[in-house]
Amino acid sequence: MARRTDLALEEKELWEESAQETTELPGVLAREIQVNGVKTTVIRILDEQGEQALHKPKGRYLTMELTPLLNREAQGFQRTAEAVGGQLRRLLPDKPDATILVVGLGNEAITPDAVGPLVLKHLLITRHLVSQMPDFFGDYCSVAAVAPGVLGTTGLESAEVVRGVAERIKPDCLIVVDALASRSLDRVCTTLQLTDTGITPGSGIHNARDAFCREEFGVPVIAVGVPTVVDVETLVEDYGGSTFSPERLAALCGGQKMIVTPRDIDARIAQVSKLIAYGINLAVQKSLSVEDIAYFVE
Repeated sequence: MARRTDLALEEKELWEESAQETTELPGVLAREIQVNGVKTTVIRILDEQGEQALHKPKGRYLTMELTPLLNREAQGFQRTAEAVGGQLRRLLPDKPDATILVVGLGNEAITPDAVGPLVLKHLLITRHLVSQMPDFFGDYCSVAAVAPGVLGTTGLESAEVVRGVAERIKPDCLIVVDALASRSLDRVCTTLQLTDTGITPGSGIHNARDAFCREEFGVPVIAVGVPTVVDVETLVEDYGGSTFSPERLAALCGGQKMIVTPRDIDARIAQVSKLIAYGINLAVQKSLSVEDIAYFVE
């Protein structure tokens, strides 16, 4: 059984486990940094050798541990949001008058998949203000947002919907937010992955859709993802090992593909969605503080 994960950090761990070594990974650079007290692992996939080892395209992947927020440390939300915003800003194009399109992927009716649409509820949307009231909002970054829904309820691929919007407003960059799959329950809603390589929605749960990437949209695509589920096969492989045969697992799951998520997932999703939104707001509106953003959006 193959272990399934959307996190570059976990792909690196899997490679090290299979190779039985923690030495330098060919075509990959990795280091740990602290950002506002938030532990962040930065992985750069440099070439095809690195792509093959980690099963991901070349680019930067940042995994941020949300410990200050989850431990309710003093100013934990503010420090974590500022850390996320600062790292996200480094991935965005350096263009003062850029138009940013934020895409909230997922299905709001299914809690583990609702993080994308819920992020939009805390975003500071400014595109109409910048164009209609430039005297007051001319210094703000132009931000628009769309939640394209899912194929099963709209009959449209998410990428089709977003491509139509992008052709109309011509953004300089896309920020795409989606739920991810992890190999570990410990990382569910406790970590955040930022990457400049885009994302393929649904790939973590065996339901890959059209990709969001520079090649498809012609502009940089920054993906923000939070793991919300663990694949049962991966969980069994990590904790059950050889004691579970594929036949026994199939019988246990009733012949279905199954995922696991915590029982308090609704509270976790609400918390991390707000954090991501504030991080995006801080990244694109450089002159605003967490208090300023709360005044506008809450």
